[in-house]
Amino acid sequence: MIYLDNHATTCVDPHVVEAMLPFFSEHYGNAGSVGHCFGEDASVAVERARTSIAASLGADSKEIVFTSGATESNNLAIRGVAERKPRRKNRRGDHLVSVRTEHHSVLEPLARLAKHGFDVTLLEVEPYTSPRAGWLDPQRVADALRDDTVLVSVMLANNEIGVIQPLAEIAEICHRHNVLLHCDATQAVGKIPVDVDQLGVDLMSFSAHKIYGPKGVGALYVRRRVRLEPQILGGGQQKVRRSGTLNTPGIVGFAKALELCTAELSTEMVRLADLRNRLWHGLSDQLGELQLCGPALELPNRLPGNLNLALGDVEGEALLLGLESLAISSGATCASTDPGPSHVLLALGMDDDLARSSLRFGLGRFNTEKDIDLAIEAVADTARQLRKMAS
Repeated sequence: MIYLDNHATTCVDPHVVEAMLPFFSEHYGNAGSVGHCFGEDASVAVERARTSIAASLGADSKEIVFTSGATESNNLAIRGVAERKPRRKNRRGDHLVSVRTEHHSVLEPLARLAKHGFDVTLLEVEPYTSPRAGWLDPQRVADALRDDTVLVSVMLANNEIGVIQPLAEIAEICHRHNVLLHCDATQAVGKIPVDVDQLGVDLMSFSAHKIYGPKGVGALYVRRRVRLEPQILGGGQQKVRRSGTLNTPGIVGFAKALELCTAELSTEMVRLADLRNRLWHGLSDQLGELQLCGPALELPNRLPGNLNLALGDVEGEALLLGLESLAISSGATCASTDPGPSHVLLALGMDDDLARSSLRFGLGRFNTEKDIDLAIEAVADTARQLRKMAS
């Protein structure tokens, strides 16, 4: 099998596993049990990891809240801001702004809040025919803001089409209107440079399993001045922002994973972009004209390891069934229970048939040129067989 679905999840790097192992069998104490050495060792490891993760993002360690993953982080950010009691008491802060191409872990909390009386505005992006397909014009954000807007949520890098949004410009607009900005950076952290001060975000979600770390652990960056309504109550851990026993091995692995990504970031971005371009040109040569989903490969506002394309005349799901040796995706993994076409591609203006013919490739650390060449051959051969059967 050739694994090219690194947007869905990544293989845990062996160095990460090595860093985690002692905290399963040797230093296995509860980080909240500081009355003995087992708990104190775990607590020290957690705070060391918190400091390391914060430093990689230009944040302060006190601004990092550990969660079970980016889905929880998104829920905590959005609902935590919206449900903060002082705003509701004053009848202010009932308006939320986001984007139609966001992940479901952003869109669904917004939909729930809308059912409880909040007003939600979802913004349009550039259409699929544009070289900047999926890009959000900051002016759309400016036009959407109102006196009662409490939060804007914009993904930094899209999980399906890889478009990178102009967060720094959007942050400037938000702060000029005294509005908080949340960013789902799950696909960006560890893959492109991410600095919370340069971006200007107030809240930022991210996860370990997208960067060669373990599943089940994520984080939310919360700028110091921001107050949230807790969503998980219990032991009062992490200054009551998120209760629950901390996942010490996962947190240690999270920090190690991000440390490795940061160390190789500049060279890995170039390598993955080269592999991505090799894949695109190889498939285009083999199969003729293809529809690129997302921004042009030549532009800087696309994730280096992302390629999403539509064949037009071959359904993506049918093609996947014939690719026994290749792991790719025909849509967002987190929405795999929805049989409909990708909501992201539909938001770009694609019709159902074109959207259903899409394939998403997520290239990662352990992919090679040989993988890419074998993938080109496998996809091209299977697509040609399906075309022949349909003719």
